[in-house]
Amino acid sequence: MSKEIKHKELIIIGGGPAGLTAAIYASRAKLDMLLIEDQIVGGQVRNSYTIENYPGFKSISGSDLADVMQQQAEELGAEIDEFDMIEKVNFSDDEKIIETSSYIYKADSVIIATGATPRKLPIPNEEKFSGKGIHYCAVCDGAMYEGKVVGVVGGGNSALEEALFLTKFASKVYMIRRYDYFKGEKTTIDEVMNHPKIEVLFNEDLVNVDGEDFMQKAIIKNTIDGSEKVMDMDAIFGFIGTEPKTAHFKEFIELTPTGNIKTDELMRTKVHGVFAAGDVREKEYRQITTAVADGTIAALQAEKVIVEKKKSK
Repeated sequence: MSKEIKHKELIIIGGGPAGLTAAIYASRAKLDMLLIEDQIVGGQVRNSYTIENYPGFKSISGSDLADVMQQQAEELGAEIDEFDMIEKVNFSDDEKIIETSSYIYKADSVIIATGATPRKLPIPNEEKFSGKGIHYCAVCDGAMYEGKVVGVVGGGNSALEEALFLTKFASKVYMIRRYDYFKGEKTTIDEVMNHPKIEVLFNEDLVNVDGEDFMQKAIIKNTIDGSEKVMDMDAIFGFIGTEPKTAHFKEFIELTPTGNIKTDELMRTKVHGVFAAGDVREKEYRQITTAVADGTIAALQAEKVIVEKKKSK
């Protein structure tokens, strides 16, 4: 059976903070729009246990913030299609086609807000123990390790925050850091360094894990003298960065060597009418607030493109 073809003025790909913000602005502008999300709406923000740096909320969970954003967008009239996988796209200055598992869409303008996924740990047994001791979301999987010993690999805010969250369940949390410093906020670093359940292993790197059906051991290598040691651990949570979700777009959109989409300050890509917002694009800082700003700009610029196209008809 051939798929039904639908026309939309604006298609937003991705339902994280950038995409939801774009949907809010597009809905207020009365655009005929659709937000497509291949997973649950909210993006990576749903994995944050507590958010304390988003204006208007002294403290809110990531899932609650995502729910508030989604509710606001939908109440303004945004159409959201959850769990619809994109199969392929075709972008040009004159035509934007997006094919999902359900429909073929033709759009006047597109905002790419697909975000990023956690980078996998570069160890030989990653695949073997994925979900069986190797994890990338403490909020999702931390409760599995009540009273257990776990490790966290990474040195940024995400790793620090996840280590603190894991202390709610684990009896011991090792922070495995290949350098002798962290890159996070000072208040969070201080909290980690002073937490009685957390032990920081500076200048140490995870080189592999081992076990039978589930992970039982972590092999740690000293980055200064090269010595190795085996430590009993029930799980490792990796937070070593993210990889942008741009596989569908690389043929049409200019990417950086790391796979992020190149845009100007108005979120414009090299294809007229195609914009990028949030963690998927090339930029210095990746925060919820910066994603929201990107989504705002992208939606306002997309509206201009759509209005101009109407005038030219």
